[in-house]
Amino acid sequence: MSYITNDKLVILGAAGAIGSNLTQAALTMGLTPNVCMYDPFEKGLKGAAEEIYHCSFPGARVTWTTDIKEALTGASYIISSGGAPRKEGMTREDLLKGNCEIAAQLGKDIRAYCPGLKLAVVIFNPADITGLTVLVHSGLHPSKVATLAALDSTRLQTALSQHFNCAQDEVANCRTYGGHGEQMAVFASTASVKGVPLNDLIGTDRLTNDQWEAIKKHVQQGGKKIIELRGRSSFQSPSHQSLVMIKAVMDGQGYPWPVGCYVSHILHGFDHIMMAMETKLTKDGVSWSIPAGTQEELHELAVSYGHLVKLRDEVIAMGVLPPLTEWKNVNPHLT
Repeated sequence: MSYITNDKLVILGAAGAIGSNLTQAALTMGLTPNVCMYDPFEKGLKGAAEEIYHCSFPGARVTWTTDIKEALTGASYIISSGGAPRKEGMTREDLLKGNCEIAAQLGKDIRAYCPGLKLAVVIFNPADITGLTVLVHSGLHPSKVATLAALDSTRLQTALSQHFNCAQDEVANCRTYGGHGEQMAVFASTASVKGVPLNDLIGTDRLTNDQWEAIKKHVQQGGKKIIELRGRSSFQSPSHQSLVMIKAVMDGQGYPWPVGCYVSHILHGFDHIMMAMETKLTKDGVSWSIPAGTQEELHELAVSYGHLVKLRDEVIAMGVLPPLTEWKNVNPHLT
């Protein structure tokens, strides 16, 4: 079996459903044979590792450890699902304090053990804020830390394909920006269905205004719906999309969806935040640009940004993040 690279990929939270699925899928996709599974829950981790060994992937060199130093030393890529999961009745924001404390420690561990990291993908909620917390404490360049925001856009594509009863890939360029939560900005102006701009369909008998508003709400609550249906938070879709993100940096062939990234551009009204923008993933990591949209869509993006700022400032007030004026002292890349 051939692999894209031999670089070390570390799966954090590997005893859980997302983490164990990540490990299996990484090997199935042929990303790297050099996968390290980490989790503080030794019994569950050993069991997950044994299952991977029983798959008998040719050429695989999978290791497992409960020692974070051992796990991260020599790592080129990290995917972290290591926070507490969201349960039914909870919002992503309900996880704020505990998961941000985990994120802060992860950032410090990255600084200590793998400062040459090529990409860290943070997928535990609230991902925009946990990813930001990892970045600040890690000392990494912002291009080396990203969060999983694609699920909001893929959920929009799914909802539209179901509404129009067409193949999912016949719905193109779906985009949501801002926060990975119910305050996200859902853009219509970028999307098309079978080549027809979505804005030309909204307000017609094919997609009434009420139906479009219902689709937007469905997308904004997509994660909540999965929990209601399955009794647990998503694990297959975040596993797949985060690995495709890693693959984009490994092989430089691109990634089709927005990702969460560090944004600091005061002229555009966004400053010291992690949020989904129009992005590119290359071998150099993540880069971003301001999305193109209608005035109403850009207003929704600004509202979503404002919600994230409030969450960020709560984490600062907790003492988990330093004051903004001190960020550049903790991470010189954050000016």
